[in-house]
Parts: sequence; C-alpha cells; structure tokens
Amino acid sequence: HETRPAADMIAGIDEMLSKGISFSLYMTHGGTNWGHWAGANSPGFAPDVTSYDYDAPISESGQTTPKYHELRKTLAKYTGGKKLPAIPSLIKPIAIPEFKFTQVAPLFNNLPDPKTDRNIRTMEEYNQGFGSILYRTTLPELKQATMLTVNDPHDFAQVFINGSFIGCLDRRNGEKNIQLPPCKRGSQLDILVEAMGRINFGRAIKDFKGITGNVTITEHRDGRDFVCDLKNWQVFNITDEYSTYKSMEFTEADTTQKNAQGRLAPGVYRAVFNLKRTGDTFLNFSTWGKGLVYVNGHPMGRIWEIGPQQTLYMPGCWLKKGENEVLVFDILGPRQLKSEGLRTPLLDQLLLPKPPTHRKEGQTLDLTGEKPVLSAQFEPGNGWQEATFKTPVTGRYVCLEAIDAINGGQTASIAELYLLDNNGQRLSREPWTVFYADSEDMKKSNCSADKVFDLQESTYWKTAKNIDFPHHIVIDLGNTQTVTGLQYLPRMESDVPGAIKNYRIYVSENPFKL
Repeated sequence: HETRPAADMIAGIDEMLSKGISFSLYMTHGGTNWGHWAGANSPGFAPDVTSYDYDAPISESGQTTPKYHELRKTLAKYTGGKKLPAIPSLIKPIAIPEFKFTQVAPLFNNLPDPKTDRNIRTMEEYNQGFGSILYRTTLPELKQATMLTVNDPHDFAQVFINGSFIGCLDRRNGEKNIQLPPCKRGSQLDILVEAMGRINFGRAIKDFKGITGNVTITEHRDGRDFVCDLKNWQVFNITDEYSTYKSMEFTEADTTQKNAQGRLAPGVYRAVFNLKRTGDTFLNFSTWGKGLVYVNGHPMGRIWEIGPQQTLYMPGCWLKKGENEVLVFDILGPRQLKSEGLRTPLLDQLLLPKPPTHRKEGQTLDLTGEKPVLSAQFEPGNGWQEATFKTPVTGRYVCLEAIDAINGGQTASIAELYLLDNNGQRLSREPWTVFYADSEDMKKSNCSADKVFDLQESTYWKTAKNIDFPHHIVIDLGNTQTVTGLQYLPRMESDVPGAIKNYRIYVSENPFKL
C-alpha cells in the first residue's frame, strides 16, 4: 500500500502554488482494480493488489481523509478570497456481522474436462486469459529425492503428488525448483498455476501465463545428473468466470478436514448473508489463503493472506436487501470459513514470517580477492550520471559497493540503475534479480533492492537506519553479459537523500562469496 505523509504532500503543493506552477495530483481519488484485472510491475515481478487507494486525499470508497482537509486548507490560500464549495455529503459505510461459509466445491473434484498435449503450452495457447490452469502427468520411478524444475511458472504454482501437497513456486522470488520425494512409477504429478496479473508496462508487457517453457526432473545417479523432460500432459483450464465456479457441485463444508498446514482443501466456498439495508462496506478475508472473490456475481478482487490488503471494498450498489451470495475460489485453502463487513479497510497488514529482504540470516558479502573494475565518485545533485569502464568486462554478477554518502550520513539510496553493453546501450533488465543486498529499509516503507530496476524513478532502494557503510547490492543479470559502464539515478528530492559519493563496481562470472 503506497503511502506518503500529508505534510510532505502539502509542502510540495504549497511551494508550487506559491511560485505559480501548475501541478497534477496523483492520486486525488483512490480507486479499485475491479474484475480481477489488477496487473503487475516489472522488472522484478510485483503483482498489484486489488485496492488502488494509494493513500489519496479521497479514499478508494470516496471518503474524505485528514490529508484531504489539509490539502483543502492549502488550496484555500490561492483562491483569491473566494470561498471553497461545500464538501459533498459522504456515504457512510455499514458493518456486516460475521457470517460463515457453509458450502464447498473441492477443486480436485470439480475439474473441467481435460485437454491433452505432449508438450507444455501456456494459458493463451488454450485461449484462456485469466484464472488458473492445472497441468497433470505421471512420473517415472523416483528412487530418491529428485529435483523438479518448472521453466517458468507464471505466476504462482503449487506442486502435488498423488493429491498430496509438496510445495509452492513463487515467480516474485524467482522460484523454479522444488524437491520431490521418492515415489513409485506412475505417480500423478499435478502443477496448479495461478495467473496473478499481467505486467503493466515496459518490455516485459508480453507476459504469458501458466507454464511458459517446460518441466524437468533431475536425478543424480553414479555421480552424474540425468535430466528428463516430462511429456504427455493433461491440461485443465480453470477460467476466471462466475459461471465456472457457480456450476461446480457443492457439498456441506467440513471444517475438521485440515491438512498439515492447517488449511482446508483448495476449492470454491459459498456463503450467504442477509441485509435489511445496503451500504458500502469492506469484506474481511484475513483468515483465507489466496484466490478470487465474487459477490452477487460481481468479481470483487484478489485476496492473499500475506496482504498488505486484507479487506475488499464492497460498494453498496452491488449489495441487495435480503440474501447476498459470496463465492471464494481459494487455491491454497482457508484457515477459517468466515468473513464480515468492516466500516474501515485493512490495507497495511503485511503478514510475512520475516521481511522480504535479499539477505538471508548470517549472510555477509566477502569480496576478498575480488578486484574492482571501477573505483570512482558520483557527483552531488539530481539527475542521471554515467560512468564507463577502462575496458569492457564480461560476467553475470555485478556488485555496486557504496563506500560513503555525499551528505556524510549512514544511508545509501538508488532510484534507478542501468548497465551498458559493448555498444554503450542499456542492457535489458527483464532477467535481472537481486542476488544480495546488505540492507533494505522494509519496516515502514517498501525500499527493497529490486527498486533499482523497476522502471519507476519515484521508487528507490534505501538502506535501513543506523547501518554503517559500506553498503552492497549484487545483481544477477540472468546470463553472461559484456558490460562497459553504468548509469545511476539518485533520489529525486532536492536534498538528494542517500546519494552515494565514493563507490566501486565488481563484475564476476560466478556468484560472489557470502
């Protein structure tokens, strides 16, 4: 959930108006990604939540906020004495008491008729635009633990053997490999893949869903690796349409049948609740897993237990006096079969076991024996800066070591970073991932290291407070490249916080030691 303090917004607007500068406020009024059509940012695949509230002065549901009233006071200074118009009356949200989901259509009991294919194909090749897709085949005998590789899951895959859950592969984290246990010949392999939103902009906008390449197993025998490309698939297209879920066979939900993760089975769950009067509300799905929600046939949005969004905005015009129906397609399985309507949304509850940083516990970058290809200084001030190496270098891993800051502080920050190829042109950043970052400020803001290549100059990597220099970020280019230089953009604020002064660049074919 993007947020910005009111004082920062007001200060900028006040300064611009005092100098006669025009401006456009993004966003004035928050919104909602209806229809399960929320997209994703890239590079660094980052799916958007349903809410586009954006911490705007007028909220997603049309409510005025404290920020709105501060903005109104500021604008009033520049009206030439004219009185501002009255604030329109607001629609007051309603609360809906907790209600239970009493019916379920288990996913694996309600699969559509399959298609058959020797090779893997994407969703689009089956004329499917949204939803989930299940790939099924049989395995050879696995006498020992074996590595399964999915190239590539777009966007969230779950792996099952003979109906038993093995694990997940999350595109956001670049996950492609999972270990399979020993199993008998003919065991059923299922890979359930959910599309989490197509990329909104940039070169990666051509974003196919499902499995985009192939699936292999790698066995280690007699000191050698043997790779088997799995073939002969059954494919089940689970299209994201109300009719898909409504037509499934429902039975009474049994809340006692939970798996080892404390979840009920993946599937479609149904509830009804009654209203005497309608109104805007926020349906709470904090006890659910991951999936999609329909209310009275309307696609309300996507849910995921990790958040940060835990509620979905429910406009009162889509509710009815009397009985209302809720269908939830949960691909992970809920922990509790309940929901309720709240008067205020829950948009800032990121529920992860640990912050999503690019430094694992105990890791420290070791550059012993590494020679920098460039040691230099960045200039003070805003705007792009470019530096070239004395000679081209070849490698897959690039480390930027920030030695100190221009303002003498402890924090390092980068808005955008490009590397240059043998012709001095920018390398594509689509395959880039962050291999390591010594520090990322993730407590109150989303300043992860992948912000240096997310195509958005307003976002940035920032190190946490009270962490001394030097600071390091290591980027995996995805494959070996020839690099001749870099382009660096510091933060856009006038005081350029976190601007780096002295720095070194290292390039290596192999991962740096951690």
